[in-house]
Amino acid sequence: MIEFVTEDISHISINEDNITDWIEKIINQENKLLGDVCFIFCSDIYLLKINQEYLQHDYYTDVITFDYSNNNIISGDIFISIDRINDNANTYNISFNNELLRVIIHGILHLIGYNDKTDKEKKIMTSKENESLKQYK
Repeated sequence: MIEFVTEDISHISINEDNITDWIEKIINQENKLLGDVCFIFCSDIYLLKINQEYLQHDYYTDVITFDYSNNNIISGDIFISIDRINDNANTYNISFNNELLRVIIHGILHLIGYNDKTDKEKKIMTSKENESLKQYK
């Protein structure tokens, strides 16, 4: 099951059904099963506090993923800063929706097992993001 909630921001307008179908398709293509995934859309300040408290990082970020996956069952909490999505969309001259979808699938790819610490991992992650975005209806 996929859940979409907000913390300290107003509701955002997304097509939850389309996003859910898309995520399930990507998970299935990776030979994984969907467990419980919760997307928490929030502000920069909210996500900064999580970054400081749980990861001991003192900077803004667009997404933080807490992985509760077990074997092939994908589960976790994915926190997304809507402030960062807006800034990134403006910086890269893309739509808010496109950047939001990229960050959503980035979190899912982390739950599937992809990382982005090294240059090689970042290249693979970006490639997977791009492949996944092409499949969104």
